[in-house]
Amino acid sequence: MLSCKQVTRLLSEGQDRKLTLIERLSLRLHLAMCKGCANFGRQMDFLRTACRRYADGKDVDDAR
Repeated sequence: MLSCKQVTRLLSEGQDRKLTLIERLSLRLHLAMCKGCANFGRQMDFLRTACRRYADGKDVDDAR
């Protein structure tokens, strides 16, 4: 099983590259059991969406 440190690294890397099948499955298993890492993943998704919308000139509040 992945540690929280490994999961945060994979969540970050997953923003830049396609994760392998094993990485995705391990990540899903950990996220299903760890609320802290699941929350971190949601926060990363929100920030990425907000940054993209900001760069496009859209309202950041609509990113939620």
